[in-house]
Amino acid sequence: MGVDEKGTSVHKPPDPPPRPSPTRGEGAEQPDDPYGWVDRFAAELHIAARDLVRSGEAARVSDEAVARIMTAAIRLYVAKSDGEERTFRPIVRDDNEPLTATELLSAVSELLRALRLGPMELALWYRRRPDEP
Repeated sequence: MGVDEKGTSVHKPPDPPPRPSPTRGEGAEQPDDPYGWVDRFAAELHIAARDLVRSGEAARVSDEAVARIMTAAIRLYVAKSDGEERTFRPIVRDDNEPLTATELLSAVSELLRALRLGPMELALWYRRRPDEP
């Protein structure tokens, strides 16, 4: 309920739910969107991380920065997949330098360890994507 300029109670319809943005991508930033910079930042971060790893200079980024980036990425992924009731590929396809199984599993192992979880908990929470047989 709201109130009009005369002080009369007025029923305000609920705001429509946010629309999913599966293909937002670069260049889709809206001038009035205070978080539009995130898409641009993500693309730049992906390139910078690739270049740092290629040149053997990953140590230039602090542990704290990497932890903040990973935490933010995990939170956004879960919020989008649960909130929009869909899944999407959480890894960028990079044909030139694909993420390796070793890189992925090393990160997953440490993520589980950080919350004192193990393979058993992972197996309990594992879910199939709707588009998988």
